[in-house]
Amino acid sequence: MRRPLTVVGAAIVALAASALMFVPPAHAAVGLHIDGTTIVEANGEPFVMRGVNHPHVWFTGETDSFADVKALGANTVRVVLGTGKRWGPSNDVAAVIGLCKQNKLICVLEVHDTTGYGEEGAAASLDEAVDYWISQKSALVGEENYVVINIGNEPIGNVNAGQWTAATAAAIQRMRANGFQHLLMVDGPNWGQDWQSVMRNDAQTILDADVRRNTVLSIHMYAVYNTAASIVGYLDHFEANGWPLVIGEFGWRFNAGEVDHETLLAEADARDLGYLGWSWSGNTDPILDMATSFDPARLTTWGERIFNGPHGIRATAREATIFGGTTPTTPPTTPPTTPPTPTPPAGACTATYTVLNQWPGGFQGEVRVTAGNTALRQWTVTWTFADGQTVSNAWNATVTSSGSAVTARNVSYNGTLAAGASTTFGFLGSWTGANRAPVASCSGS
Repeated sequence: MRRPLTVVGAAIVALAASALMFVPPAHAAVGLHIDGTTIVEANGEPFVMRGVNHPHVWFTGETDSFADVKALGANTVRVVLGTGKRWGPSNDVAAVIGLCKQNKLICVLEVHDTTGYGEEGAAASLDEAVDYWISQKSALVGEENYVVINIGNEPIGNVNAGQWTAATAAAIQRMRANGFQHLLMVDGPNWGQDWQSVMRNDAQTILDADVRRNTVLSIHMYAVYNTAASIVGYLDHFEANGWPLVIGEFGWRFNAGEVDHETLLAEADARDLGYLGWSWSGNTDPILDMATSFDPARLTTWGERIFNGPHGIRATAREATIFGGTTPTTPPTTPPTTPPTPTPPAGACTATYTVLNQWPGGFQGEVRVTAGNTALRQWTVTWTFADGQTVSNAWNATVTSSGSAVTARNVSYNGTLAAGASTTFGFLGSWTGANRAPVASCSGS
């Protein structure tokens, strides 16, 4: 048995114990950092990412894109870079950061070569991604207020997704050992979608691997998240555990099997959760382009939704205070000026047909329906193709065809339009020889 301590001995032991139990203070925050589940700036102001992905490594000349997405309201741009193993090498990191700062955008920089590692034979490992970041360190140090380092894009495929945990923890530790103080972002496995729940289960292990406690987890939401329940359930789990999360990539519901982007945007807005849509332009599958041929004046259906939708970028983005942005305040009850009343078109409704994108054998179309002088409860749009085009699938309308004649009727949620109000629906089609736009007619009641 241990003998009882004398009073003096007990005091000495207690003092020694307190010294042994002393926990050194956390590293002082530098630039953008994590506070609980929230990304905050160096001054403590919360920062919620609202932006898009820009495929810079494949389109290095499209530098106007930084100004274009800023003009549409974005406060962040996620920039695709390459190590040189598959793409690049991107040795213009300093110039990219300069473009972000010039356009008052927070810059998320990511290495894309890691995409699908373990399943994609040409992919780089996370360790190779860290080698790249170390090679670019001189351009990154001192930019912690403006730059987030996304270590590697979708770094593990669907083969042995469990390797993600150790590889990601090791990558974070190497970044810190090499002096990087930036906010780090790490993507989940399964090509970013974490459908096997490896990141969901091991998130705390990853966060604990960072001695600076300055890592945010990133989920990519595509077809795996095609129901509201799948999105809400995933986000709820991270929120309940107090883990910082952003939606680093996502697409939109251009058919029933795709991501339920409307739920995603609404949930992100309600939770003050950052999101970065894929992608501005240049996709081999142009359905995911937000702007046709990098032209901000030619937004696609997807572009309109993410920039101008009710939970989109324009409505919810706030510029970082490092650029002079201010914390939003409650708007005045009455606007300072009365906006002019638009003159609605005459008649029940009008329809404007537009070809948004076109490629050999296929195209993406959009029709804007605008109510006339009276409100509508329902609408129908018709047109006749002159060149043998066909519609393969559609969204935001029920579309049927009889030969070259096409009829589109509203769905449950967009039939009611106030006088002068508009809605859009889109579709994919095929063509051969020619693809002239038909004249669309609208009727409503």
